[in-house]
Amino acid sequence: MKFFSRLLVPVLMVAVIGCTSQTPNEGNDGSEISVEESYMSEIENLAENSRIKEAMEFIRNMDDETVQNQIMITEIPAPPFQEEVRAERYAEMMQEYGLDQVEIDEEGNVIGKRPGREGEHTIVISAHLDTVFPEGTGVEVEVRNDTLFAPGITDDTRGLTVLLTLINTMETLDIQTADNIWFVGTVGEEGIGDLRGVKHLFETEGENIDAFISVDGSDDSRIVNKALGSHRYRVTFEGPGGHSWGAFGTANPAHALGRAITYFEDNASQFVKSGPRTSYNIGRIGGGTSVNSIPFENWMEIDMRSESPEALQQIDGIMQDAMQKALIEANNIKTEGPDLTVDIDMIGNRPSGEIPSDVPFIQRALAVAKHFGQEPGLTRSSTDANVSISMGIPSMTIGGGGSSGGSHSLDEWWYNEEGYKGVQRTFMILMAEAGLAE
Repeated sequence: MKFFSRLLVPVLMVAVIGCTSQTPNEGNDGSEISVEESYMSEIENLAENSRIKEAMEFIRNMDDETVQNQIMITEIPAPPFQEEVRAERYAEMMQEYGLDQVEIDEEGNVIGKRPGREGEHTIVISAHLDTVFPEGTGVEVEVRNDTLFAPGITDDTRGLTVLLTLINTMETLDIQTADNIWFVGTVGEEGIGDLRGVKHLFETEGENIDAFISVDGSDDSRIVNKALGSHRYRVTFEGPGGHSWGAFGTANPAHALGRAITYFEDNASQFVKSGPRTSYNIGRIGGGTSVNSIPFENWMEIDMRSESPEALQQIDGIMQDAMQKALIEANNIKTEGPDLTVDIDMIGNRPSGEIPSDVPFIQRALAVAKHFGQEPGLTRSSTDANVSISMGIPSMTIGGGGSSGGSHSLDEWWYNEEGYKGVQRTFMILMAEAGLAE
């Protein structure tokens, strides 16, 4: 039996949000968040357990080692689609801290399994192995006035380090849970990695996963329970090319690209003025060979995001129509040669969704934050949790503690501002959901 039983909250609870038995708070959109007093009591009781108190002290005493692990992992490069070296070392570290069921799956995810006493449910806690930085980027950690500087020092080396500290804590103190816990280092969270690691995890193991936590970054007051969906495309216009004078009149891919951008901007800018928050961006443009050559190819990369799956599909349709309109006009204008073609290749598809604030998993996380003296906020972001949130699996993304800045830049930094508290908070959320075994 679990030391703490699960509390099933019916959907009808939505109707009583804001009553006197709840503690109100606000989300990042100004909406009211409420924490059921029953969950506050559950967390307070959990915090008084002697095993939990022992674990909290262990995590604090391990703080120096936690930071050293963060430095060590940061200095193992993990460029997009090249996470193998870091993954191998991370698997070794899981084993060194006591896990004996550790594997690297066919996609490259590191998975360490810790069976529960009952084993009826499985909770995944994850962090991502990859960084946004290309091969050859210097990743040596520099210490300036107690602040750590290095590309990737926080995103997501902090998350990876938190998982290792949790493993060491549970193994050293022999803390057993009712539910299974899988510690996972995922690949492909960033950019055009398109969440490939966590997508593969749920494609192969989704029916076995009952809850999901992603530890990403440092902010230990936010709780991401809403997934920001996105569609990303590489659009390429192609033609015969030729000399700018001698082949003049041939259909020009660059001109078609310019038309496409204009038509997309004109219609998308009107669309996003109302309805669910939606954005669009053309981030990269390329192609051509020289100033006096008609290009044989020009391309652009487009990012579209929305809080709403329906709105995302609508702005996607606006983009598709703009590309086709530009293609038709460019071909109508030419005076010689073959037609242009356009290839619209989806390079990213991140699903959206939302886990309601009254779901027990979210309630427990809110109660833990309040136990630590924080005023938690529920927010929306694009993280590994997008996949499980879109599937309706209780899920969240939380930070691993400390303070940080400069994410995705060469001057990324992390400062150990009571960073151990972020680890303690993560541990409490995990234990509240997994249940201490008697």
